[in-house]
Amino acid sequence: MHISPGDRRIRISDELNKKIAELNSQKFTKLDRFAIWINQQIGSFRFFLLLLAWTILWLFWNTFGPVGLRFDPFPAFVLWLFISNMVQLLFLPLLMVGQELESCRSDLRAEIDFEINRRAEEENCEILKRLEEQQKEIHQLLKK
Repeated sequence: MHISPGDRRIRISDELNKKIAELNSQKFTKLDRFAIWINQQIGSFRFFLLLLAWTILWLFWNTFGPVGLRFDPFPAFVLWLFISNMVQLLFLPLLMVGQELESCRSDLRAEIDFEINRRAEEENCEILKRLEEQQKEIHQLLKK
């Protein structure tokens, strides 16, 4: 039984669409979704700017603010270092979990891309084979 290239493409598309649907329908628990959300927020430039602004504000207030209102006066800043280290220690595992979840999705996407490329290569080889056959037929016709 010979399958036409069009039928083969439809079958291939159906298989890839199923894989893509599987990728999009992956069920994440609430905790997984929370880890992904935290990962997206913490991994953003906006969050970096927020931490930078907060650090500058902290240092400025405790260096130049009213003496009676300074809560971590110069040169101590130990409290800020402690808090910033604690934030890093708390967020690091969350980032790792979020990255692992994103990695799983990325692996599936890479698998789909590989399958598309492999099938495209097979089709290209088939096209080249047919072109060679046609070229041979043309040479035979020209010899007559």
